Amino acid sequence: MFVVSKVFWNLVQPLSLVFLFAALALLLIGLKHLRLAAAALSFALVVLFLTLYTTLGSFLLQTLEARFPRPAGDPPELACMIVLGGAFETEVTTARGGMDLNQAGDRFVEALRLAIRYPEARILVSGGDGSLSGIYEGDAAASIRFFEAFGISRDRLIAETTSRNTDENAQNSRELLASNGLGQCLLITSAFHMPRSVGLFRKANVEVTPWPVDYRTAGNISFALDFTQPTLNSQQMSTAVREWVGLVAYKLMGRIAAVFPAP
Repeated sequence: MFVVSKVFWNLVQPLSLVFLFAALALLLIGLKHLRLAAAALSFALVVLFLTLYTTLGSFLLQTLEARFPRPAGDPPELACMIVLGGAFETEVTTARGGMDLNQAGDRFVEALRLAIRYPEARILVSGGDGSLSGIYEGDAAASIRFFEAFGISRDRLIAETTSRNTDENAQNSRELLASNGLGQCLLITSAFHMPRSVGLFRKANVEVTPWPVDYRTAGNISFALDFTQPTLNSQQMSTAVREWVGLVAYKLMGRIAAVFPAP
């Protein structure tokens, strides 16, 4: 199922759809099906325009980010936190060592801040190698270097190194939390990723407090034309579509209770 999901996403992400339907249009032209070719090409162009030259991606991300608001202040006490992987450039760290963070690096910056403020809190990092090749270290492995570099004791860290996606994050974390006698942890992940994450942890019967970070929008986006930043628009659209597709797919497979989990 993991491989199927990876292949499926590579096919349905916006720019892949544009390519596939443009290629289909060329094939249909060769077969003299001109009306079908025009429809396929029109669909490709509409998707490309919405992806590059509108704020639709940011608008869809904003909806996800707003679902689980971050609490107004830090908790009075904290026993444990779960940090979901996806924040390290593991292809780079595997080859070069170090701890190179990507755009989701706020997950670990926030976890570090909380670890310093609550010196007794345990930190479970859930994240193995999510690539198809399986040849890279995961976030959990890289995170040990990260936390130890800032003085966080190794005995506070729990590294869950085998999960490849969010569903496995939830299932594998449940087992480690139980074996370490931990419960009611903060769940730290990107705000847009929180609805799917919470849905999966609930399905796994793991009680968590959502702690969203890594916001990608200002929260006041409306759908509009935007010709100023096509590269960013494309990135936002890809991230949003992936998350919404994941929510629908997990609901259809029975892995979450609702398409759009709520607080």
